[in-house]
Amino acid sequence: MTHWTHRDEQLRSMYAGGRGNATARRFARFWAAVHGAGLLPRRWVTLEVPGRRTGRLTRFPIGMADWRGRWYLVSMLGEDCHWVRNVRAADGRAVLRHGRARPCRLVEVPAADRPPILKRYLQKVPGGRPHVPVAPGAPLSAYEEVAARYPVFRVEFDARGSRP
Repeated sequence: MTHWTHRDEQLRSMYAGGRGNATARRFARFWAAVHGAGLLPRRWVTLEVPGRRTGRLTRFPIGMADWRGRWYLVSMLGEDCHWVRNVRAADGRAVLRHGRARPCRLVEVPAADRPPILKRYLQKVPGGRPHVPVAPGAPLSAYEEVAARYPVFRVEFDARGSRP
């Protein structure tokens, strides 16, 4: 059983219905600039992907999980969040920005392979914890129960960018 704090409730309420409210969008713009500038450790990046309807470049600040020598993006808001839908519409083509732009392809990980990556994500990306109903220290079986609800994408850099 997960113990939710008042702060966790506030963070979840900022993303009610899978969409960020005005406050969440302001924070996202700020963190996208900070992550994209490379001011934090390399785990923190800005995902740039064309909008699925407008084609305009959209930016999302994201914390990545490292697992077995690879990097992964995890959707803390589940299947219906905008960046997931945009990445799928772009056939996985995106750019990760951390000081410089690195073109990449995001390959969706099958649900059966997600549990250890989800666990690592919650250990390393504190902002995801309030949104995924599993404690970071829970056994892998707890992550297996929710894995199908949280998309995970493996980052594959093209020849110009081998690291995040």
